Amino acid sequence: MAAAELERLRMAGAGMAIAVLTSGGDAQGMNAAVRAVTRMGIYVGAKVFLIYEGYEGLVEGGDNIKQATWLSVSNIIQLGGTVIGSARCKAFTTREGRLRAARNLVEHGITNLCVIGGDGSLTGADIFRAEWGGLLDELLRDGQISEEVAKANGRLNIVGLVGSIDNDFCGTDMTIGTDSALHRIMEVIDAITTTAQSHQRTFVLEVMGRHCGYLALVSGLASGADWLFIPESPPEDGWEDMMCERLGETRSRGSRLNIIIIAEGAIDRNGKPITSNYVKDLVVQRLGFDTRVTVLGHVQRGGTPSAFDRVLSSKMGMEAVMALLEATPDTPACVVSLSGNQSVRLPLMECVQVTKDVQKAMDEKRFDEAIQLRGRSFENNWNIYKMLAHQKPAQEKSPFSLAILNVGAPAAGMNAAVRSAVRISICQGHTVYAVNDGFEGLAKGQVSAPAPKAPKGLREGWPGCPQPQKTGAASCRSARWAGTTWRAGWGAAGPCWAPSGKWSAPGGHRCHPASRGPRGPHPAALPLRSTLPKTCMEKIVENVRKFNIQALLVIGGFEAYEGVLQLVEARGQYEELCIIMCVIPATISNNVPGTDFSLGSDTAVNAAMESCDRIKQSASGTKRRVFIVETMGGYCGYLSTVTGIAVGADAAYVYEDPFTIHDLKANVEHLTDKMKTDIQRGLVLRNEKCHEHYTTEFLYNLYSSEGKGIFDCRINVLGHLQQVLRGQEGHQHRATCRGGLTSVFLCTQGGAPTPFDRNYGTKLGVKAVLWMSEKLQEVYRKGRVFANSADSACVIGLRKKVVAFSPVTELKKVTDFEHRLPQEQWWLNLRLMLKMLANYQISLTEYISGKMEHVTRRTLSIEKGF
Repeated sequence: MAAAELERLRMAGAGMAIAVLTSGGDAQGMNAAVRAVTRMGIYVGAKVFLIYEGYEGLVEGGDNIKQATWLSVSNIIQLGGTVIGSARCKAFTTREGRLRAARNLVEHGITNLCVIGGDGSLTGADIFRAEWGGLLDELLRDGQISEEVAKANGRLNIVGLVGSIDNDFCGTDMTIGTDSALHRIMEVIDAITTTAQSHQRTFVLEVMGRHCGYLALVSGLASGADWLFIPESPPEDGWEDMMCERLGETRSRGSRLNIIIIAEGAIDRNGKPITSNYVKDLVVQRLGFDTRVTVLGHVQRGGTPSAFDRVLSSKMGMEAVMALLEATPDTPACVVSLSGNQSVRLPLMECVQVTKDVQKAMDEKRFDEAIQLRGRSFENNWNIYKMLAHQKPAQEKSPFSLAILNVGAPAAGMNAAVRSAVRISICQGHTVYAVNDGFEGLAKGQVSAPAPKAPKGLREGWPGCPQPQKTGAASCRSARWAGTTWRAGWGAAGPCWAPSGKWSAPGGHRCHPASRGPRGPHPAALPLRSTLPKTCMEKIVENVRKFNIQALLVIGGFEAYEGVLQLVEARGQYEELCIIMCVIPATISNNVPGTDFSLGSDTAVNAAMESCDRIKQSASGTKRRVFIVETMGGYCGYLSTVTGIAVGADAAYVYEDPFTIHDLKANVEHLTDKMKTDIQRGLVLRNEKCHEHYTTEFLYNLYSSEGKGIFDCRINVLGHLQQVLRGQEGHQHRATCRGGLTSVFLCTQGGAPTPFDRNYGTKLGVKAVLWMSEKLQEVYRKGRVFANSADSACVIGLRKKVVAFSPVTELKKVTDFEHRLPQEQWWLNLRLMLKMLANYQISLTEYISGKMEHVTRRTLSIEKGF
């Protein structure tokens, strides 16, 4: 949309009245959506009303409808549930109830309604909109409103935001609350895993999902569950025998536990419910395993929203207001949705119809069609889970050898990527080698014989070992299926991996059970080096030839990308480097070209967000205080920007968005004005390399001097030193720095990966190996591999809506090597949202409005990422 048109829309907001309500089941992130709708509405000059207690408040009216101010929604972004309440209302399902609701809206001059809820709530809103004209006519006939009032309120605009932890609304990639619910589920699974290992138990976990198995599916994929029940794909007849056989096989290979995940709506092929207690009794009777049932229940709805849900809700809330501003009499009621990393608008009833089609397909036992209607991403999740859950012997031995190595700093999710890559490679029949110490290890490596089996009971590797594993001499080892189980630390583990049988850590650290805290083991399970190939190219070439490595999978950050680029550029000199290469981006900085998201960045944002939440909470008892928080990320400001949106920061300084002393002065003045309100605290984020001269200490001195007598300042640094300073229980340790100021070090590199990073890493590992296998077949001639085309060495990544493979030679053209950044970064568009929601008066000219798209079976079949 043209800049002039956007500014015209902003001016059109004056005189509008917008109401927002939450309805149906609550979901984490609803408060962030309410906050965004309220503030964006006020920003464009509209009156905004909060409707308390959902449709019930709309029908009852009175004090349930209150005009909001900017401060009405302060300090709610981090809260779960919904602060304006939600209630199911039978009265609204009747015309009489909707008539009363219309009367209450007209009294306040409200003709724009934003509904946050599930498909039932949104369907009710669409019915209300369709009847609006008739309801006004009836109110006019009854003398409750005048003709002028009826004419002034002649059209009701509706926009919906889907709030549902089940992610059961077709047409959108993710609904508000789903990611947070997955966080709760994974926290429980990680906790249960430790006690299950201790007692060699089987646990049956029941998660929500009466009609949709998304939570069960993704948590099963992210945790490596042994068996999974979802309503969209009931197990085949005779599943009891097969499940018990699989569980028994897992135990015979040395596993000390089994995890079974079941959606509450799970059924068999005849539509008969499969209950968690039935599954438990089955395992006990047939296998004699000590088995327990854990029903998660409403704990999945509770707790603080994840960073993803806060940012998603904020984006959707702002887009909802823009959709209301642009609405015309011909515009259908729409729902704001997520497609890739972009906001889109979808016709509400098209989405509702497809959602109903899924249930109809399940009722008619057309289960394959039901999975397809859920969308390509759901279908891919299901196929990948089936592929990785149990070992399937290759049809024949492959002639190809593949080496996997981690490069650069650790990032959460590396384990998930390696685990899936190793397992799918074994299914393909490839020989897989794991390389320690990155490119340096490849230069020095020796290949040992395939790893011997561990003693019975310890075959799963690390968690069951009573003593630390000794570090072997070889840097390159053969990987086995059993060495990549999630019970060996693959799922909940920190960033890095060591091959089966041999666990080691750099600097002399040994990984053993004592180092595995409640949120995962020490992150340095696989030694990492940042050495680039150009320093040891000949030795690397020698070992590639010696070990007959025909494909290289490199998992890491900017060093991994740059290293593979150096190998490709050396192909003209070394024929041995004419092999297939792929980079899986894994860095908390999210600065690798060729992808919108890197492994580990979501975990890092959540870690930074949690620390900022604590900082804000500590400031609640101390008025007039500004915290300046320094984040990691190198020159890339992704971590600062997204964390700033998730915590409601007042400013976030990054290298990509240049700022001057005049901007700093304006920020100080902004905070000075804020201290005159009831919210007498401030939070400013600074990327560690955002400016050469305006350092964190400089900002502290500037803010302290300019704000003297109005507010005082504190510095907090969220650096990687927290890997040492943070205790296993997650307590904060304080250190003194910069003139006696308190610095809190919190983990952004270590800790357990988020569900997104586990799932993302798993998918990238599978897709990377499948792509490499296909390329190997293409370039295999006369018993050897020779690949020298540009597309034989790529970075795999999520770009907008799809997974893409981008040749490193092409990415070189769009890379700023001096600052280790892509020249264009999609997330810079988010900075406008950060500033708007912080109450800075800026232009709308840079805002990118979502486009109206339609929901059909064809659009559902297009892969939308993860």
